[in-house]
Amino acid sequence: MSEKMIISNLEYYPGMKIEQHISLVQGSSVRSKHAGRDFMAGIKSIFGGELLGYTELLHESREEAVDRMVRQAQEVGANAVLNVRFSTSSIAAGAAEIFVYGSAVMLVEEV
Repeated sequence: MSEKMIISNLEYYPGMKIEQHISLVQGSSVRSKHAGRDFMAGIKSIFGGELLGYTELLHESREEAVDRMVRQAQEVGANAVLNVRFSTSSIAAGAAEIFVYGSAVMLVEEV
């Protein structure tokens, strides 16, 4: 697919109309804490402030989950994923899942 995938948390995309709803698509990433990050986060939590190691970990997980969702949308022939939502859940001690899902659609320009 040569076109760039449109991803939006809106139920529609301005200037475009939904020609076809294809399916629900999803992506997820499960990551565990790194011992070094966990140690540094413990120290940081004593003094306060952002836990950068965890921020980076969650950012990487979100990107991976979105990439997986986009691949699934491309496989079903969509050119957009609308109404995108994220969910996070704890899987086990020290491990979390980032889950993203949306509606794979075919958009065309409004005339």
